[in-house]
Amino acid sequence: MAQRRGGQSSRQGNPKGGAKAASGGKRGATGAPRGKDERGGRSNFSGRKPEFKPGRIVKHGDRDKSQSKNASKSQSQTQGKALHEARETFVLPPRPEGPQPRRAPFALMVTRPWQDYALLDMGHGRKLERYGPYTIVRPEPQAMGSPRLGADVWDAADAFFTGDLEEEGPGRWRYPSPLGETWETSWDDIRFYGRFTAFRHVGFFPEQAAHWAWMDKQIRSAYLGRAPRILNLFGYSGVASLVAARAGAEVTHVDASKKAVGYGKENQMLAGLDDKPIRWIVDDAMKFVQREIRRGNVYDGILLDPPKFGRGPKGEVWQLFEMLPEMLDACRQILSKEALFYTLTCYAMRASYAAFDELMIEVMTGQGGIVESGELMIAEEGGARTLNTSIYTRWRPLTKQEEADQ
Repeated sequence: MAQRRGGQSSRQGNPKGGAKAASGGKRGATGAPRGKDERGGRSNFSGRKPEFKPGRIVKHGDRDKSQSKNASKSQSQTQGKALHEARETFVLPPRPEGPQPRRAPFALMVTRPWQDYALLDMGHGRKLERYGPYTIVRPEPQAMGSPRLGADVWDAADAFFTGDLEEEGPGRWRYPSPLGETWETSWDDIRFYGRFTAFRHVGFFPEQAAHWAWMDKQIRSAYLGRAPRILNLFGYSGVASLVAARAGAEVTHVDASKKAVGYGKENQMLAGLDDKPIRWIVDDAMKFVQREIRRGNVYDGILLDPPKFGRGPKGEVWQLFEMLPEMLDACRQILSKEALFYTLTCYAMRASYAAFDELMIEVMTGQGGIVESGELMIAEEGGARTLNTSIYTRWRPLTKQEEADQ
């Protein structure tokens, strides 16, 4: 669910952790061996094993023919490096026959302060937060109001981040007194590490706590006669994976950053959940999903938390607005017939939640259910204000009561 961070992006270029891994990752396998699903599942939308047809690729020539014959060798080399494979726009395939998902009203999911976290104040493009023993000041473009606490409170923080205001931008931390890189923290009795990363992130995204609680409930209330299978793409440091595993799911966690996956394994040990079935995989998210389609593997819940831009472990490029439709459609093909949820979170706050809401409805046409969309928010401690951090959209099946009310 997020990153994405660490000296390197765990999301492709996303920061929710430094920058979320460009496309997911391979895991150190605890669970079904790669290439095989012990249940041999199939796609939810057809009676035959699904076939995936990736977007067409157009290759440019290896040299620019318009280049002057008299151009210098150095100019030729520079232009040669600039040439790259250009991807045609992905076109969603025809939707399967069946019911269109309902559209739920816009909703805000608000995370309230807990023992190890609180949003203390915000304003003038910055936010002041408490993470366990530390108070931290970081840039926050959404904090457009004015601070309510005095400058002395802000100046007394333990760590300040300065640098590029973009999520993926590098910067540096300033510590009035020396601090360690990591510290222990927790949410709902799940222990994990907070950490200062080069991308202004701190090892997890507190606003995701609202989604963690919702997902925990969905998994615990499932009646599948087996453990739900959950896929966490662009999974960063794995807190969502730990929440799902504790709730009783078999989890596959994918991130393109080897460092981020290492964070996840460390968090699993600290949480005392090393006996839970989590596969930690370093891989490109798109390639992983495409392989799962070919294998016929399916999942009962999918978490998708991509960055705006990122790179996979082999240089694969992720561009959110160009590639999201294809990714959503590919993930739809690996949802099981008993699917519990399909959740997308996006930190591209300049986009409209309605655009993602519309896309999810189109992708899930034929499956029925309901699509819920809105924004993730963090409530200020002791105040009436909330800070918007990201957009979300998610699909889930209708409850029995909702079906009866149709």
